[in-house]
Parts: sequence; structure tokens; C-alpha cells
Amino acid sequence: MVGNLAKPRAQATADSAIFGIAAMPRISEKSRPFAVERNPERALPMLSDAIRAVILGIIEGVTEFLPVSSTGHLLLAERFFNLGAGSFWNTFTVLIQLGAILAIVVIYFAKLWRIALGMFSNPEDRRFVIGVLVAFLPAVVVGLIAGKYIKELLFNPWVVCFSLIVGGAVLMWVDQLDHNPHEHDATTFPLPMYLWIGVAQCLAMIPGVSRSGATIVSAMLFGADKRAAAEFSFFLAIPTMIGAFAYDFYKNRADMTTDHLGIIAIGFVVSFITALIVVKAFLSYVTRNGFTFFAWWRVIVGTLGLIALALGR
Repeated sequence: MVGNLAKPRAQATADSAIFGIAAMPRISEKSRPFAVERNPERALPMLSDAIRAVILGIIEGVTEFLPVSSTGHLLLAERFFNLGAGSFWNTFTVLIQLGAILAIVVIYFAKLWRIALGMFSNPEDRRFVIGVLVAFLPAVVVGLIAGKYIKELLFNPWVVCFSLIVGGAVLMWVDQLDHNPHEHDATTFPLPMYLWIGVAQCLAMIPGVSRSGATIVSAMLFGADKRAAAEFSFFLAIPTMIGAFAYDFYKNRADMTTDHLGIIAIGFVVSFITALIVVKAFLSYVTRNGFTFFAWWRVIVGTLGLIALALGR
């Protein structure tokens, strides 16, 4: 009997380590002193946070560059599946966007590097950089002036669902128009066209509209073909999302802990890998088939969301 109760020193040490990890609080809770409890089941909340980060990273990576609204999908995931509730997770969904942006940098690295090297000596490269900055400027102005009020008034699931449905209808209408596109290279759009695309991007501050959807639709209405419209949406995302990342990280830097950084890293890597796969497939798909599939995606998700809300979910 005594032999059965005795434990080797190594096993006791291992148990102590497990109990110490299991006693850590969830990052969605406020940090507080805690006593080490000998209960291995306490490790499950930490696993839950990691799984939550993976799921949100996949949602971000899949939807960021598709015209379906990543913010809208993340808000609905929070509402209906209890994913990402809490102030940290609201910041988390902004910070992991940088992983998706890194995927664009990797895919277009050769082109972006050539433009970066040539913008001081090549007029065409310099003009494109100016065009991206011109398109980026309206979002900066509107975000600084009205960003706080937009979040307070419009960030709710009802707005998301209606925006998804209306945006889907607009996307379907634009996709069926006979455009006769005359702009086939995203780096050579006229400067006024860059500006108007930037103005259209501001509509995406309404959750459910979709940043990529607004920029793709406006580019097509101004004469871009589907591939060029999608590619410029990708390029414009780089300064837009980096700016959002930097602002949100700076604003919440005091609340970040090492636990937070680990969970953010998981979401970052997952969103990067997912976006890397999705962007390549998306360009190939829309060049051949257009945007009808994504329009119906929006309408179906928005309709199901409204039904769920009406039923009290």
C-alpha cells in the first residue's frame, strides 16, 4: 500500500509543473494573484484560448481579402459562438490582421521590392506609391474624426447582417454589368481613380460592408478589370491594416501581457498561412468566375444572422 502511494521525485516535479500551468487564468480574465491548485482540469481554459485564437485566425485569414467582410464575420462569431468576447479579443482581431497583410507582402514581394527601390528614380513607381497614399488618406481622416462614434453606434450584429445582405446585392449587380474595362494594371490607375477608391474604402468602416468589397466594386465601376481591382484592394490593405494595427497596439499596449503575446502569435501565424492560401486561390477564381459566389455568401450569412437574431440568439 505504501509502495503504491509513493511517487518518484521526477514524477512529483512533473506534476508540480503541470499544476502550475493549469493554475494560470484565462487571458480574457483580469490578471490576478492565484494559488497553485492541484487540479489538471484547470489547463483546459488555456487550451480554450489557444483554440479560440486558431479559429479567429482562420476566419481573419479567409475573409480579410474576400469581399465578404472580415470584421462582420468576426463580430458574428463573437455573438453566436462566444468567440472573441471581451476587450482583449476585440484588440486581438485587429492585431492578427497584420498576419494576413504579411501574406500579401510575401506573395507580391518581388513587385513591391521593385517599386520600393524605384520610387525615387522611376516616375511610374513613384506615381503608384503616391496613388496608394492618396487612396489611404480618406480612411485616415474619417477614422480619426468619426472612428470612435462609428464603433459605438454601428458595431452590432444587426448592422452587420443588413450590411452583408445589401453589400451582396451590390456585388452581384456590379459583377453582372458590362464594364468594358480599360484598366488592366493596378499600378497604373489614374490618380483621381485612386482617390475615389479610397473614398469608397471609408464605407467599410461600417461593419459588414467589407473593405475589399468596397474597393473592388469601386475600382470596377471606374473601369478596372476584376483581377486589377482585386490586386489594388490587396495593395491598399497594406498601409490601411498596418495603420490600424499600430494604432490599436499603441492604444492597448499597457494592457498587454506575455500571455496576450503568445495568443496573438498563434492568431498571427494562422491568419498568415490561411491568407497565403486564400489570396492565390481568390485571384485565380475571380478572374474566371467573377464575384457571384461571394455575393451569395454574403446574402446567406446575413440572412441566417437576421433569423438567429429574430429568434433571440
